[in-house]
Amino acid sequence: MTALRIALYQPDIPGNTGTILRLAACLGLGVDIIEPAGFDISDRNLKRAGMDYLASVTLQRHVNFERFEEWRAESGRRLILASTRAATRYTEFAYRPDDILLFGRESAGVPDHVHDRADARVLIPMVEGQRSINVAMSAAMIAGEALRQTT
Repeated sequence: MTALRIALYQPDIPGNTGTILRLAACLGLGVDIIEPAGFDISDRNLKRAGMDYLASVTLQRHVNFERFEEWRAESGRRLILASTRAATRYTEFAYRPDDILLFGRESAGVPDHVHDRADARVLIPMVEGQRSINVAMSAAMIAGEALRQTT
């Protein structure tokens, strides 16, 4: 088990969230869901994507971003935002073992006030003209790099 965590800001798609929960269970990462989510957390698509791994993940739900930030301030952790507006490549950033990797809504990312609260922002470089990589794939790529650096 690692102290590294994945945070999902108001996730829209239960299947992506389930996939991220399964990834986290397999890698020993904690997950924070910042509500409101765009679906019922008990959604069958989330359960299908997460399969029987959901019972193995350390999941913490936060009623909103302000409550998440209160919890984060008490824990003293850095918030690292995956963003298409970032300048630093995710492979060029120096992660810490207790960082929180934040991923935005599939439909809209994160609002400016959340973007501004991040301690750092990282980018997955993409081919010109593409909007974004699936959030579950992005979480796997960035978490993998963070774990490579810190374990």
